[in-house]
Amino acid sequence: MSVLVVGLSHRTAPVPVLERVTVAEPNLPKVLGQLLAAPSVSEAMVLSTCNRVEVYAVVESFHGGMSEVVEVLAQHAQVDAQSLYEHFYVHYAAAAVEHLFSVAAGLDSMVVGESQILGQLRGAYAAADEAGTVGKTVHELTQNALRVGKRVHTETGIDHAGASVVSEALGDAEAELGTLVGKRALLVGAGAMGGLAAAHLRRAGTARSSSRTGRRPTVCVSPRR
Repeated sequence: MSVLVVGLSHRTAPVPVLERVTVAEPNLPKVLGQLLAAPSVSEAMVLSTCNRVEVYAVVESFHGGMSEVVEVLAQHAQVDAQSLYEHFYVHYAAAAVEHLFSVAAGLDSMVVGESQILGQLRGAYAAADEAGTVGKTVHELTQNALRVGKRVHTETGIDHAGASVVSEALGDAEAELGTLVGKRALLVGAGAMGGLAAAHLRRAGTARSSSRTGRRPTVCVSPRR
């Protein structure tokens, strides 16, 4: 048994593909259940954010586990599994552990050093634990990754590289508009990223902040690259 990571992110997939594969919170229990029902998978966790979808699974074999994880994600996205392979990256055993540590530290984020990923990782673990798909390996792996991520942010200057995707995007807005003081802002969505965006807008001096939310909204703010 070893740890397998199958994922796709802003580095490997266009936005339409990411949107199809993204696992929203209400769908997590179903997807986690399907992963655990796969013959090669004994534990599973799904980390799904605006810019990445990753499955962390404990599997009996590399090829069998990868095939089963990809099939579950393809079923969820309602696309042919073969169309997704070109967008996936795969890590196995020690490389899988190293990858999660890098993710938790903010080194693999669109904005290097952003700390929101730690909260997203905690949420992914909590959802998997509630769904009953966490065992000893995923538990220890996640807890160690969280400790590594927290230590990196505490003991290094990585936070100065970029506070968050939201702050970078609003920085671009200020560069275009000159200032946000007195401007009106429309915030589409909700959740943690929506709250972060609203806080930044208030600190920037916007005159009025409005929001428009759906039933299960997701906020994704992308800076210019």
